[in-house]
Amino acid sequence: MSLQSVKAALNASAPDLEVLELDRSTATVDLAAEALGVLPGQIAKTLSLYVGDEVIILVTRGDARLDNRKYKARFGTKARMVKADEVESHTGHPVGGVTPFGLSHPLQVYCDVSIRAFREVFPAGGAPNAAIRITPERLAELTRAEWVDVVQSAPQT
Repeated sequence: MSLQSVKAALNASAPDLEVLELDRSTATVDLAAEALGVLPGQIAKTLSLYVGDEVIILVTRGDARLDNRKYKARFGTKARMVKADEVESHTGHPVGGVTPFGLSHPLQVYCDVSIRAFREVFPAGGAPNAAIRITPERLAELTRAEWVDVVQSAPQT
C-alpha cells in the first residue's frame, strides 16, 4: 500500500516525477547508494522523530549524523527516534521505505540544509526497493518542508 500511496501522491502533485523500482534493496543508505550508483550523501535519509508527543519527518543527507546540540536548540528537546515497530503506523511506510511523500497522516516535514549540497537527492519511494530522483528544493516545496540545520558538519562532496 505504501508504494501505491507514494505513486498516487506524486501523480497528484508532481506527475513528472516517478518512483524508481529496483530489483534490489535500497533499505539502507549504503544499499541505496550502491543500487542507484550515487554517493551516500545523495540518499535523502528520512527519519521519523518525536518532538514531545508529536511525530515529525526529518530529511537529511545520507551520510550525515544528527548534531544533538543543534537539534535541541531548534526543537527544544533531545532527538528521540520513533521505534522501528511504530514507524509504519505513524508514516504509512515500512522501515527502509520511509519517505516524506504519501504519508498516511499529515506530519510536519523538515529538510536539513545538508541536502542542498547536491543537485539531486534520492529519498525512498515507500518500499525498501524504491526511490525518487528529485532536487532538494523541489522535495521541500512538494512536502511543504521547513528548512533546518540540525546535522553535524557534512563531509565535503
